[in-house]
Amino acid sequence: MVITLVSEEIWDFDLEAALKEISEQRREQALKFKHEQGRRLCVLAYQLLKQGLREAYGITENPVFEYNEHGKPSIVGHPEIFFNLSHCKEAAVCVIHDQPIGVDVESFREYKEGLVRYTMNDEEIRQIESSENPAAAFIRFWTMKEATMKLIGTGISNDMKTVIDSQHYHYTTVEKDSYIYTVCENRD
Repeated sequence: MVITLVSEEIWDFDLEAALKEISEQRREQALKFKHEQGRRLCVLAYQLLKQGLREAYGITENPVFEYNEHGKPSIVGHPEIFFNLSHCKEAAVCVIHDQPIGVDVESFREYKEGLVRYTMNDEEIRQIESSENPAAAFIRFWTMKEATMKLIGTGISNDMKTVIDSQHYHYTTVEKDSYIYTVCENRD
């Protein structure tokens, strides 16, 4: 079962107190963000992970991460638990599963035709251009691509145009007022 936790409450917690309640590793990562909003989003995503681990697995200690060669994180001591985190200006998202999983969240923004042509295949471009809301259609495809690459554990790679594969992966996309997120998991 996939656990998906989403929060838009970026400004609704005491950042200094929250920084004291997370792992030293995550605190250092959060403090690398130049602006407070980035710090808050980094902490919030981690808080969502802690909440999900507590509720689903009874894990109460702060998770510590190790990373593969492409930067995909896993929880030290818990190889049976897979998770992924993402955040944008408006929200943080965490997914937890017993199989590899990926998630991406992106804010709505104007898309640039050059980026569309560079990252989308002909069919995706056709769907974006014929959409009532091309910017939202672009973000939907972008989150699908990013979530897939995060599931695979390769990060952004050169196969952006062909990475969406509905035969091998199941996509759940949720559109909110100012952002879209997609969860990608392997098909059984």
